[in-house]
Amino acid sequence: MTLEPHSQRAGEGPSGGLGPLGRRLFAAFAVVALASVALLTAAALVGADRGISSAHQADRQRTASRVAAVAADAYRSAGGWSAADLSAARSVAAGAGAVLTVRNADGEMMSGDDGAEDDHGMSGSGRGRHGQSAGSGPGASAPVVVNGHTIGSVYLVFPAGSGSAGLPIAWGWVAAAAAGALALALGVSWFVTRRLTAPVVRVAATARALAAGDRTARARVDAPGELGDLAHAFDAMADDVGHAEQARHRLAADVAHELRTPLASLQAGLEELRDGYAAPSAQRLASLHDQALRLGRIIDDLGELAEAESARLSLHLAEVDLTALAVAAVAEREAELRTAGLTVRIVPDPAPLLVRADADRLHQALGNLLSNTARHCRPGDSVTVTTSATPAEALVEVADTGPGIPGDELPHVFERLWRGSRARAVGGSGIGLAVVKELVTAHGGTVTADSEPGGGTRMTLRLPRTGARHEGARREARAAPQVTS
Repeated sequence: MTLEPHSQRAGEGPSGGLGPLGRRLFAAFAVVALASVALLTAAALVGADRGISSAHQADRQRTASRVAAVAADAYRSAGGWSAADLSAARSVAAGAGAVLTVRNADGEMMSGDDGAEDDHGMSGSGRGRHGQSAGSGPGASAPVVVNGHTIGSVYLVFPAGSGSAGLPIAWGWVAAAAAGALALALGVSWFVTRRLTAPVVRVAATARALAAGDRTARARVDAPGELGDLAHAFDAMADDVGHAEQARHRLAADVAHELRTPLASLQAGLEELRDGYAAPSAQRLASLHDQALRLGRIIDDLGELAEAESARLSLHLAEVDLTALAVAAVAEREAELRTAGLTVRIVPDPAPLLVRADADRLHQALGNLLSNTARHCRPGDSVTVTTSATPAEALVEVADTGPGIPGDELPHVFERLWRGSRARAVGGSGIGLAVVKELVTAHGGTVTADSEPGGGTRMTLRLPRTGARHEGARREARAAPQVTS
């Protein structure tokens, strides 16, 4: 993830660049790291202690088994406990630092830890029963077996603390590993927290800059995954806001320009009549009336554009026949078209073209296309309205034989308040086709314009058909081979 220097400065703060969210995340990561390291350290200490204790106990048990084997050899050599020489067994036990107690099968002590030997070379009677010999450390015992028979047992008592010799070393290594793991976990937590919060901090700072009026502020954060998507989406939204604000400024300027001319002309004419500089002739009044009509038409067009831009919120959708709508729109505008000296022809599709739409809004869009044709065509031109269909779309084409639209103006014909050479010649407001585009787009469709200078113009309106998927499925079913039994 990379941040521009300005964005890095925007993310810095009194807490090392972490905002409230970053501090909470780091605290959460730190708590998890501490808990994990503490748990693993405790488990390691307990495991090391038990492992070392088990190893020492196994060594003590092996020593006891060796002592029992030496005592068994002494028993076999002497033919019994009374004459057995247990000095070798005591030497093995002493070599391991243990105190030896030997008992016969009846539990009587044959050799103890009192240091006094009887007439047979064995220690005295000792002190206590099995397991109660001198010494207070850990012990180990093993049976003495001769020819498959247990003839006694040996018991070794080791010095206290003999099983903990390696624990300090193990605990030292565990403590060092725990400290290293904790430092690494905190470092990674800090790094991850910065990686997660830096884009968010930058986006928040950019949002505040935008709210303060800086329309050029952008996050410009290159981050992986959802954070990068968030930053890019925010920048795209900021671009849209900037474009919308520019469009509003242009709209205000265009509306002021469009209204200024008829208002100035109307005001000047009325002032002339008021001051007596011109006579209130029928021609003069008709000119003022035309200016008032033009002003009213511009206001009506602006109202239509506002309604079209909010059409998504006010559509009353139902299943309608696009062919019937086209026929009705032509019938309604036929007088206007004929008054302009145009020949009107309609070529309907023989089958109903069902679309899910608001009939009134679509009627308005088709009417605007026809009115646009009536304004820009020459007397004697013809207009042909055709409805057709593809498997997925229903189409309406309004084609005329008028003067056409220059190629450099075609990409702009559906922009609001944009007036090409034809619109300027006839005094158009540049709103009618923008209304058409807004209404068709609100229905999920498209509208395009094709033209060649001097070769006529064709406006094509496309809408998704109702039940197109079902019709495609039925066609596939009919085309599929039939299986008969």
